[in-house]
Amino acid sequence: MQKLVQRAAIFFLALLCIGITPLLAQSGADTSGSAMDDMAQATMADLPVPPAPPTNVTVQDRSNDNGTGVIVRWTASADEGAAGKVLMYKVYRSLVSDAPFDQWVERGQVQINGGEYSYVDEGARDKDKSDYFPKGVDLFYRVAAVSADTFGLSASSDPVQSADEWYNTTRTTVLVFVLVFFGFTLYFINVAKTGKSLYVRPLAGIEAVDEAIGRATEMGKPILYVLGLGTASDIATIASFSVLGRVAKKVAEYQTPILVPCYDPIVLTVAEETVKTGYSDAGRPDDYKDDSVYFVTQSQFAYVAAVNGTMLRELPATNIYLGKFYAESLLLAETGAVTGSIQISGTDEIAQLPFFVVACDYTLIGEELYAASVYLNREPILMGTLKAQDYAKAFVLFSIAVGLLGRVVAPDLLHTIFNIK
Repeated sequence: MQKLVQRAAIFFLALLCIGITPLLAQSGADTSGSAMDDMAQATMADLPVPPAPPTNVTVQDRSNDNGTGVIVRWTASADEGAAGKVLMYKVYRSLVSDAPFDQWVERGQVQINGGEYSYVDEGARDKDKSDYFPKGVDLFYRVAAVSADTFGLSASSDPVQSADEWYNTTRTTVLVFVLVFFGFTLYFINVAKTGKSLYVRPLAGIEAVDEAIGRATEMGKPILYVLGLGTASDIATIASFSVLGRVAKKVAEYQTPILVPCYDPIVLTVAEETVKTGYSDAGRPDDYKDDSVYFVTQSQFAYVAAVNGTMLRELPATNIYLGKFYAESLLLAETGAVTGSIQISGTDEIAQLPFFVVACDYTLIGEELYAASVYLNREPILMGTLKAQDYAKAFVLFSIAVGLLGRVVAPDLLHTIFNIK
């Protein structure tokens, strides 16, 4: 009986253990799950909240370019007003609208200023450049509102393609003036070819050339012609060659010596041929002397020292400085003034003109040097071009006057016609 009671007690204890174990397990699980949830919530609370992303991202191909520009516009983030919430905007570009974020390339940054925003994405057509701009390929853009710790990224824009345009409408005014000048040039060249005399304003410096050559002839002294420090491709040097040809012809007729010290070897070669041609045109090719045109050096102040030495030794009656001059201009002109020579100068270097004006008897200012060859040769094409320039300048001045007057009297009309703001 006693054994039966013990067995019954053991049986009831086993049943009790079986019933309590699941309850204990469930209770433990509930406790552990609650702790994990609390930890997750605490971690989420520590993460920074990204700012609201920009909205209304639109893209447009930039007009009047060679296909290397896209304009991106967007509306500011709703969190921009909050202090420190939005620091800037970053613009990203991709070739696929749904590409992973690491495949979007940052193209630029825009500082916050409130309201509507825009950014011009510019690039190059050269594939070797890092900012290569593909042609005929869909481009997608996204804009991120950036805070100190995170950012809010907008949705992808609609696709856009960069296209190059054959005509830039902002250059219409330039086209008009080019066509006007072209018309003037053709007209006056045809007029000059008919033999009709075209008036050219007298240039005192060029008119004095014949007088200066005559004075040198009477005194039995040479003429010093300096072409400056320019190369044979400089416009001022080319214009000087034309004057040198006329001077060479005159000295050949008067049998007056001429000295042409050269700074550049190429200029030396051209000057030799120019002087030879002048002697030939005068019918005295045998009177040309090889040592009248000579090379000095390509060192600036060594060249000046050599030319100044020639002035002091030869005491030329006339010094002619036409071409490209720099710091040596005053050194040459002062030495010529000391020797008592008649001096004729001209250059297109504005900074050197005051020195020539002070120290020389005659000075060709700026483009007067270019006009000198026309004044001497009277060649129809050159004459027509010169007159066309004069009339084109008058047309420009007239247009400026009309524009200023219209701006004052009828600004709305100019805005309508020319889209002037």
